[in-house]
Amino acid sequence: MDLIATVRQELQSMSDPVWQEKTRRFFKESVDPYGVPTGDVRKLGKYFYPFLAPLQKEAVFTLCEQLFASGKQEECLIACDWSLRPKKHYTADDFARFSRWVDQYVTNWAICDTFCNHTVGTLVTKYPELLPELEKMDYGL
Repeated sequence: MDLIATVRQELQSMSDPVWQEKTRRFFKESVDPYGVPTGDVRKLGKYFYPFLAPLQKEAVFTLCEQLFASGKQEECLIACDWSLRPKKHYTADDFARFSRWVDQYVTNWAICDTFCNHTVGTLVTKYPELLPELEKMDYGL
């Protein structure tokens, strides 16, 4: 199964044009939503967790990057959630990747809150020596 294609197909099938427009108006930044409520997006991401279980951290991160790269709001939220799944396997070296993701893909407060508070926060809690590096990050929002 092509997991990314399946997720995208599901998001498309759940799309609501009215919700899509509400989402666009809600953000001061430009967003590209399918039009799926956040609660439903989280349920969908969680539904696919079992498919992530057998994957190594790098494979999960590759899937996350594919989702982030789309620029679609809901795909980015799923990437944020999935990036937390291999947290037991985080190393300090993951900070460079997460910093790059912030620079490239974090384009609004919702993605920032979700990714930075959970994924980056978990990494920095595990490796507090990264705190000075965190303070150097430019969130640009």
